[in-house]
Amino acid sequence: MIQPIFNYTYQYNNLYGNCTQTNMPALYTCKNYTEFNSEKTDFFVKQGEHVLPYLNQILLYSKNEYQLTETLYILNKMLDNGTKNIDKMYYSLSRLNNTNSPYIQTFLAGIYRKTQVPDAFGPLVSMLIKNSLCKNTNTNFDPNEEIGGAILSYISDRFRNQT
Repeated sequence: MIQPIFNYTYQYNNLYGNCTQTNMPALYTCKNYTEFNSEKTDFFVKQGEHVLPYLNQILLYSKNEYQLTETLYILNKMLDNGTKNIDKMYYSLSRLNNTNSPYIQTFLAGIYRKTQVPDAFGPLVSMLIKNSLCKNTNTNFDPNEEIGGAILSYISDRFRNQT
């Protein structure tokens, strides 16, 4: 069980009560997007760097795909908001590099694209190759689009820096 750090779980539950869970896309429907609790996301994004140890614990110890996807979504929003030091969480994020979950792969690739951690390039290529060889037919979207985009971002940024 993940223990709350700085008591964020308690604060969040007191502010907003029991909130809805993450809703993943359903196969054989037109919904190809994931719905997240915006109040919960905003709560964590506003905390900035102070909440990173708590999110780090979730990444290290959780085995729940929904919780991991939600945590990656929150980290992605924090990057958009300008939160620093998320690149230092690569060790925790790297635990997810071998996942078969297209949801986790998609958000992980997005985070790697934004943080440009050099060690993440190899796992991105590995994900792309693995997904190309063993196509996942249980989703309405292709995670290889985001993974390929992250790889291209790595390559184009490195090329621009050398000229």
